[in-house]
Amino acid sequence: MSDPVIFPNELIATFEASPLARWRELALWELTSKSEIVVRQMLPELIVTEFNICGEVAIHKTATVESGAVLKGPLIIGPHCFIAAGAYLRGGNWVAEHCTFGPGAELKSSFVFSGTKLAHFNFVGDSILGEDVNLEAGSIICNYRNERQNKEVLVRIGTKLHRTGCEKFGAIVGDNCRIGANAVLAPGAIMRSGAIVRRASLLDDELQAK
Repeated sequence: MSDPVIFPNELIATFEASPLARWRELALWELTSKSEIVVRQMLPELIVTEFNICGEVAIHKTATVESGAVLKGPLIIGPHCFIAAGAYLRGGNWVAEHCTFGPGAELKSSFVFSGTKLAHFNFVGDSILGEDVNLEAGSIICNYRNERQNKEVLVRIGTKLHRTGCEKFGAIVGDNCRIGANAVLAPGAIMRSGAIVRRASLLDDELQAK
């Protein structure tokens, strides 16, 4: 069986113009598994006069971070972002411009493109979110198959499931996707640009693949 191929620009229009483009040869789930390494390589390339940098945390000077947010490096927060009190970012994250993380939003080991919003009380783990993605309150992207002994995450490409070699991988969410309140994306989800997950529903690509 040939290796699965997902071209990032099919899901995220600005991927090739982003700092992530140099890792285009990696499968997208490999990119998230190396998130700390990737962000650490980005940090020295920032324009230092544009960021407030403390250790491995870089926050653009136009971003707003409320008191009570927890930010753990390696981490890059881009221009005009808003990080609310109670938000929690950890595990190696890169966040582009004009993104919002509301109270109780948690981001772990992920890459987030411009204009994306985690409203509040969200969890997103080991994922790549395209531009203008919106997660309503309480929606989550799971990154671990707790329910079975074999923890390897599988992804559905076409009609077939493919191995990733990763025990932790959340989702690839294309540009302009909408994830409704209290919806759940199971590990390995791939959302094409403009897709919608309805409120209080489950997207589990493993169950759909036959």
